[in-house]
Amino acid sequence: MGAGGEGNAAAAAMRVLVVDDSPVDRKVVELLLRNHKGGAAPFHVTAVDSGRKAMELLGPKGQGKLGSSDTDANEPTVDIVLTDYCMPEMTGYDLLRAIKALSSPNPIPVVVMSSENEPQRISRCLTAGAEDFILKPLKSKDVQRLRNCSNSAKPKDAVDAQCKSLSSRRKMPSDQIAKKATSEQRSQIARLAMVLNASSIELSHYFQFLFKFILIAYAVLCLGELLHRWSNGSFLSLWSS
Repeated sequence: MGAGGEGNAAAAAMRVLVVDDSPVDRKVVELLLRNHKGGAAPFHVTAVDSGRKAMELLGPKGQGKLGSSDTDANEPTVDIVLTDYCMPEMTGYDLLRAIKALSSPNPIPVVVMSSENEPQRISRCLTAGAEDFILKPLKSKDVQRLRNCSNSAKPKDAVDAQCKSLSSRRKMPSDQIAKKATSEQRSQIARLAMVLNASSIELSHYFQFLFKFILIAYAVLCLGELLHRWSNGSFLSLWSS
């Protein structure tokens, strides 16, 4: 009876494969999922530090089995993959495409996370088949998004609609940014011309001042030489001769 209860609890657990090259981020995600109390099923978290290790578990040899021996061979026990986007060697996007390329009757949902909110990156992952894109660091409210992605995969029409929405949102600001950039370039050219004109005027004044200063300095030197000769009497002897 007790053994059967433990088996049902293990089967009810949501198995998450966390892929992140940062040990700190991996530990944060593990603690967040394991300590989360907002769902009916607990989380069974397996963490790896590279996409290559993830594919070793999910590929033909691993077959998505995380320590389960009595499960149907066609039923992977990995309920969802949560991967970082920026990783060396194999990025999260590369891992996403590799997982989607696996020949499996039940594709494993993939959620991508990143610390950078870039619409182009988000659209790229959603187009490739990601169920969701979550910004790091993960928060408690993001855990329910993982559950939703695992319970039901996002329909393709919804992905296309979301990508089109992102694309249309980017298109309008792009036109506005282009117009704004053109006007800013014109204003910068005008300001540059004004600066150059003002600089040329200042340079001409500077050279005039420098020329006058040289003349005054030369006159002072000549006067000093005359006074020196006057004090030595050489000036009078020169005058008398």
